Amino acid sequence: MTTATARSWVRSTGALADRRTFLLLLIVVAGAAMSLLSPYFLQVHNLLSMTQYGAVIGLLALGQSLVILGGNGGIDLSVGSMLSLSGVLMGLMTQYGGLNPWLAAAVTLGASVGLGAVNGILVAGLGIPPLIVTLSTLYLYGSLANVLTGGGQLGGFDRAGFPALGQTAILGIPTQVLLVFLPATALCVWVMHRTRSGRVLYQVGTSQLAASLVGIDVRRARFTLYCVSGLLAGLGAIVTNSWLLTARPSAGAGLELQAITIAVLGGIDIFGGRGYLSGTFLGVMLVVVLNSGLQLAGVGGSVQTGLLGAVLVVSVLLNNLMLNRKPLR
Repeated sequence: MTTATARSWVRSTGALADRRTFLLLLIVVAGAAMSLLSPYFLQVHNLLSMTQYGAVIGLLALGQSLVILGGNGGIDLSVGSMLSLSGVLMGLMTQYGGLNPWLAAAVTLGASVGLGAVNGILVAGLGIPPLIVTLSTLYLYGSLANVLTGGGQLGGFDRAGFPALGQTAILGIPTQVLLVFLPATALCVWVMHRTRSGRVLYQVGTSQLAASLVGIDVRRARFTLYCVSGLLAGLGAIVTNSWLLTARPSAGAGLELQAITIAVLGGIDIFGGRGYLSGTFLGVMLVVVLNSGLQLAGVGGSVQTGLLGAVLVVSVLLNNLMLNRKPLR
């Protein structure tokens, strides 16, 4: 099929007109390829267990997507460091404070919202560029996590039934996926696409001037997005602590770049105002399929990262080629 024929077919049938349809095809192709690389990939146990990793990175990707949708160059490079620091704060409360892990988890959520609020105040309140702010807090929060632990690990999570959140399954589905990631995703999708608050956020991301003219408090809206990003990072920290039963200062290292990759892969417009969180969900699925399959095939981490970058570039180029769009506007 020639390029011209492909474009004509797309226009006439509407196929692939939505990034989500394109992602579904990529997931099928990637799954088929991974099953050829490893005979263990399609085993039910592997398909379910690999979603444990997806739950954590998926929560960060949701927060990242919301911040980007808010427009004005919105981005949160600190999500990985917020996860690390939130997890460490929880570990300090359980190991040295003797707190019940569930109570410590509740306090951790409040602390993580506070970490996100710092970003929100600096970006929305003081008008400092998001890239500068969140790059700074990436280093600040990451360094603080290391200082508080001395580079070591914290525990105290193996009691009060807390390990069940990250290490058990319900009907074969990991508990952290069924009770944390899926509800969080469903709630975010509902808010963004079924409520006035969601419509307001899309308006803010599309044009802050137009939003201001109709009485929308743009600064408050963007401040809220950074708080939500912090909250989702805190949830990721709680899930990680329950899964690994240790709080590590490096737990979120590098996850911010994966979260951005998933958001862009899922069709979130980097300029804000366009995109669907359901696309982010599919982006999580694609990244999980690729990571799990490549690990089973014995492919090294560096190669995995390179292939993920290649998939991102190729998928965006192919999607734009099929739709006859320019990559940049």
